[in-house]
Amino acid sequence: MYKIFAVFAAILITLVILAPQPSTAAEKAGGILVDSQMVDDQQLVLNGLALREKFVFDVYVAALYLPKKTSDPKTILADDTPRMMTMHFLRNVDAKAINEAWLEGLNDNTPNATQELKAKFEQLADMMVDMKKDDVMGFTYSPTSGTAIMVAGQPKGGIPGKDFADAILATWIGPNPGPGTKFKQAILGN
Repeated sequence: MYKIFAVFAAILITLVILAPQPSTAAEKAGGILVDSQMVDDQQLVLNGLALREKFVFDVYVAALYLPKKTSDPKTILADDTPRMMTMHFLRNVDAKAINEAWLEGLNDNTPNATQELKAKFEQLADMMVDMKKDDVMGFTYSPTSGTAIMVAGQPKGGIPGKDFADAILATWIGPNPGPGTKFKQAILGN
């Protein structure tokens, strides 16, 4: 009887291990992300979803919302219209690692950043906390009020200026996106 139970348990464990796991960003988000958002009384549509991977680990699923879909990063950054980027974390990430990624993204995608813009990124760094699995971070840009920042589901304040909104978005869709070109193409809807 014990042998039968052991064989059955081994088969069951094997089936669980070999069962298909979510493999797309949408599946990994688990229905947390929505198809549209409202900003400044304007409906934004989901432009793209992307999975941020680091080595073999899934870090977060991001969603970019725009007034209309486009796959051209230059158009997105040139337009002075509302936009939103949300990140649903799939694992714990400490604030130090997040801040290092922001600074690397700024340096790689906005090489001529002014001191004022660098100070805004320092302000952003002060808002960061350790992110836990299932936490959400978001950046909502409004031409009238700047970028509202949410960290771990809590409003953290805002940072004025389109320069900051463009620089933070460029960390994902700029010429040298921190998460990589596969991520960039997915968030652009390609």
